[in-house]
Amino acid sequence: MSKKVHVKTGDTVIVINGKDRGKTGKVMAVSPSEGKVIVEGVNIVSKHVKPRKMGEAGGIIKAESALYADKVQLVCPKCKKAVRVGHVINEKGNKVRVCKKCNAHID
Repeated sequence: MSKKVHVKTGDTVIVINGKDRGKTGKVMAVSPSEGKVIVEGVNIVSKHVKPRKMGEAGGIIKAESALYADKVQLVCPKCKKAVRVGHVINEKGNKVRVCKKCNAHID
């Protein structure tokens, strides 16, 4: 069963809910099957890593963790606000994403 997510890799989004509310970042990865996204600089967790090879250092590293896609909202490149996404069909017959506030094309 295919699920849809309203953001794509490379989009700039703002977090609207949770401990990182108000932070913006770029989407690094999208997982439609889980309905989650990984945003750069958001939802940082400490990860304990073991050394795998001889001479490799182990320790605690900071990494971005996935968060639900419904907790983020797309930032319009034209009006610089958190917006909902609409879809229209352009002259060439392609479906493109548009900003619901200013009707600017996002793609």
